[in-house]
Amino acid sequence: MQITDVRVRRIEKEGKMKAIVSITLDNEFVIHDIKVIEGEKGLFIAMPSRKAADGEYRDIAHPINSETRDTIQKAILTKYEMTALESQEDETYA
Repeated sequence: MQITDVRVRRIEKEGKMKAIVSITLDNEFVIHDIKVIEGEKGLFIAMPSRKAADGEYRDIAHPINSETRDTIQKAILTKYEMTALESQEDETYA
């Protein structure tokens, strides 16, 4: 499996959620609404989820092993950091 595209929509409001991300796998499959969250130990991703009848949130799509989660998280956070740097540069030259 290759992550062939990562699209980041930064959230400018104050709060823990910093971005909403879509990833494309093998140029064939897209997962939307992955969240970039600022936690106590730094940034992490939260997979798309839905609120169940019992009030708990359940992931709609998620990796089935930690290696795949790490691969996805690394790709997303790398792209997020790149967009953050580009945004800072745009503000500097404005």
